[in-house]
Amino acid sequence: MKVFVTGASGYIGGATVAALRRHGHVVEALARTDVSAATVTELGATPVRGGLADLDVLTAAAQRADAVIHLAQADSGEADLAAATAMQGKGTYVHTGGTWVYGDTNGIADEDAPRNPPALVAWREEVEAEVLAAGGVVIRPGLLYGKENRLIDIFFAQPGKASGAIPYIGDGTNHWSLVHVDDLADLYVAALEAKPGSVYLGVGGVDPAAREVATAISHGAGLEGRTTALSLDEARAQMGPIADAFALDQQFTPARARTELGWTPQHTDPLAEFGR
Repeated sequence: MKVFVTGASGYIGGATVAALRRHGHVVEALARTDVSAATVTELGATPVRGGLADLDVLTAAAQRADAVIHLAQADSGEADLAAATAMQGKGTYVHTGGTWVYGDTNGIADEDAPRNPPALVAWREEVEAEVLAAGGVVIRPGLLYGKENRLIDIFFAQPGKASGAIPYIGDGTNHWSLVHVDDLADLYVAALEAKPGSVYLGVGGVDPAAREVATAISHGAGLEGRTTALSLDEARAQMGPIADAFALDQQFTPARARTELGWTPQHTDPLAEFGR
């Protein structure tokens, strides 16, 4: 299958292109810069020069492909919807959302749980509704870890190394629904066979408390388990609006993707990985 991928040079994108190539797919990848083009070429994909605002480029690439996986982060909901609309219409279209749209889950939830997103990601609801109505497939990843581990590293590990203790928000008993980036990449490949209008949670099924994650990161950073609590107001001052998302209490099951797509996460001990 020929697959067009946006965001291929990024954190999720690199893993996804590698997974697509392992499964024998031919990949074209959007590349806005020379650096991005070189990166996707090294991954074994053919670069397509342009950005998410170049709608004619997106449409032409999508029409050449049998499927599209949209991983790139747009600047706004309007931009994301415009890009999605430009790429839908021929083969399978797989769109990236996120579990934060559900807000607090009050226990273990699935794809059909009510949504109560923090302001940071509230715009996703309208975009995803339009994508699904047009027959697209939506993947809602949990909080990613593994390899570069970007969000957790930027907002928790790096500040913690600088201060000598890894922070967590509140009492740290809220759960994080985690997924390893390589497992998520395999889910995107599996989703190429999904039925139109499907939604899948990209979660590993292991949802440790944020304080447990902070403690494990502290050991991995050589800080001997030292952690520190931030109030939500302190976290907002340090991190901005994303603090409200990190403070969510979320637990999810990957059962639907396992049953319908045969996807089984292989990384089931995130705390051990953080500890390393």
